[in-house]
Amino acid sequence: MTIGESVTAPAAAARRSRGGAVLIGALVVDSIGNGLFLPLGLIFFTRITDVPLALIGVLLSVANVMQLPIPLFAGALVDRFGALPLVVLAQVLQALGYAAAGMVHGSVGILLSAVLTALGVRFFWSSIFTLIADYVDGRDGAQSKDYWYGWANMARTAGLGVGGVLTGIALASPHTGQQTFRMIAFGAAACFAVAAVTIALVVRAPRAKQQDVPSLQGYRALMRDRPYLGLVLVNAVFALSTMMLALALPTLVLLHLHAPGWLVSGLLVGNTVVVSVVTAPVVLRLRRFRRTRVVATAAALWAVWALLLAVLRPEHLSWAIPLLVASTLLYTAATVIHAPVSMGLAAAAAPADTRGRYLAIFQYSFTLAEVVGPSFFTMLFAAYHGLPWVALAALNGVAILAVLALERRLPAAAVRDD
Repeated sequence: MTIGESVTAPAAAARRSRGGAVLIGALVVDSIGNGLFLPLGLIFFTRITDVPLALIGVLLSVANVMQLPIPLFAGALVDRFGALPLVVLAQVLQALGYAAAGMVHGSVGILLSAVLTALGVRFFWSSIFTLIADYVDGRDGAQSKDYWYGWANMARTAGLGVGGVLTGIALASPHTGQQTFRMIAFGAAACFAVAAVTIALVVRAPRAKQQDVPSLQGYRALMRDRPYLGLVLVNAVFALSTMMLALALPTLVLLHLHAPGWLVSGLLVGNTVVVSVVTAPVVLRLRRFRRTRVVATAAALWAVWALLLAVLRPEHLSWAIPLLVASTLLYTAATVIHAPVSMGLAAAAAPADTRGRYLAIFQYSFTLAEVVGPSFFTMLFAAYHGLPWVALAALNGVAILAVLALERRLPAAAVRDD
């Protein structure tokens, strides 16, 4: 008997993945919970407490700062124990956070609920992509990690849209009051609880036995991996681009173009619908192309989108609105191809033994964008309405060159999804 034959059938079966469809369904439920709460933002705590708005902002900022070290710990835990327990923990923390939000009456409660939710969010994003990668590695089938990342992106986008619509319906009632806001929070908590239980009971994504790499040693190796760190830095530009639609488009449309508010809602909903419907089929057809070239194409689409927004003028709404719609389609196309392919590239470029650490660190590209994004837009927009869009286009142009340079230094198996 050869070494390869020494693995028994039961042992091989124990390493088999299962529950992929259930995992995608749980991500829909999870995202409905996020979508229920997302439209409320700061308004939620101002409606159910007497805490001043300025203090609420400080408390939420403190909660967000506390989540910054989480990827470092989460990545090491994922490599040691697997991603599935961390994903379940993330869901439980968010369920507790939203349940606490539904019972808030003062500043201490706001801080507690915000910290629980923030920690859950960061644990989730630091482990979910490794869970999907482990699931794909343990199953039979030709679909790639990019394809499954595409389905995950579709599921989350659809869930966010459904949750947002449900909250919109609830707030449209003439009887909306404190109790309505609290019930929305409890509804979000229930969604995360259901997702946690479902994933824990049904989903299995066991990893093949990997070498046990000490935490510090694994991160030292990562810090020496300059091509991967370059990929993280470049992806921060792409993360900044993805957040600009929701962050900056309403300001552009309402304050600069003085266009009707329904236009913003229509563009955001349209983007959500397209992303939630076409991502996986599109990604399936991109498999024959280099991942780096696909990501560079997304950057080019974002650059053109940004330049088109830079030339919009309020005195020419007759052509500004059609141009705004057309440019948003470019943004949507970039998002559809970037999200799953970039995560596939990041996962494939990571060593198998420390993939949890690598993908957790990759999430810092999104954290950096979240920190820089608001001030990047507001400061440049205050100077001149077209300046943030020109700057964003320039950043994407530089990112294209950087991605093409990294193409030669990243592992060949990561660049091509063969």
